Amino acid sequence: MRRLGRLAVVFVVLSALGAGGLYIYLQSQFTAPGPLREETHFQVPRGAGLEAIAASLVEEGIVSDAKIFALGVRLFGEARSLQAGEFALPPAASMEEVAAVIASGKTVVHRLTVPEGLTSAEVLELLRAAEALEGDISTDPAEGSLLPETYHFARGDSREGLLLRMRESMQTALSDAWGRRAANLPINTPEEAVVLASIIERETGVDEERALVAGVFVNRLRKGMPLQSDPTVVYGITLGQVPLGRGLTRKDLDTPTAYNTYQMRGLPPAPIANPGKASLDAVVNPATTEYFYFVADGTGGHAFAKTLAGHNRNVAKWRKHLKSLKKKTD
Repeated sequence: MRRLGRLAVVFVVLSALGAGGLYIYLQSQFTAPGPLREETHFQVPRGAGLEAIAASLVEEGIVSDAKIFALGVRLFGEARSLQAGEFALPPAASMEEVAAVIASGKTVVHRLTVPEGLTSAEVLELLRAAEALEGDISTDPAEGSLLPETYHFARGDSREGLLLRMRESMQTALSDAWGRRAANLPINTPEEAVVLASIIERETGVDEERALVAGVFVNRLRKGMPLQSDPTVVYGITLGQVPLGRGLTRKDLDTPTAYNTYQMRGLPPAPIANPGKASLDAVVNPATTEYFYFVADGTGGHAFAKTLAGHNRNVAKWRKHLKSLKKKTD
């Protein structure tokens, strides 16, 4: 009996030592550096269980053993805290670190930058090309209804959802700008402000010029003069669907369309692009100026003039500049 008692004690001790050894082994494997050589993004599908996550981690070479990962999470972490999403995992991440990242909920943030002055058709192309977004687009956004800026999203977000965010952002920006408008502007509605802002957006990419260009167009509207904006003529030909792919001709300027501001007075019926906040601000608070004309000056900006005679001199300088460029390329 005494011998059996001693054997029982030995068995309990050995079992305890074995369990302790196994625990130490699992912990060492769970916290040891992993096989990743560089940062990797890992996607956890919605509804995925621990075993499925562990198997995917092994398949993608992020951890070395699915069973040890799953058991380690249960023993040393919280299996229920693992979340769905796309996660950035650092090089040599241990199983413990991998589990902590997935449990943190800090998913990878993607960015889509919509430059100012794109047409709605061009914005839709950007959305369709964003591989981290999902789904088709059923909305046909009106020209000028989308706010250009950088949008953040997570992998798996819908294209339609991001498009709606762009539209809501434009509504917010326009409401804010319209609430700060100067008195006695020759534009009567927020919609007209977007139309003029879209023209300014296509006329200049120089921030310092926006308010001045707006001032020129405001002066023309007050005098009942045609705006004579080349980008509106282009839009009347393409309707924003494709680039014109060539320069404007005299025939283009002489051909009436709903957007040809050489052949009509006042604003065109709708925006010609999606303007940014800076152009909206320029429209509602234009510069006070005596200028009625402007033309490119060859530096990326424009030369402004108060009179037609002064404008013609600036045009002559611009044409001379173009000829000199042509000689250099011949």
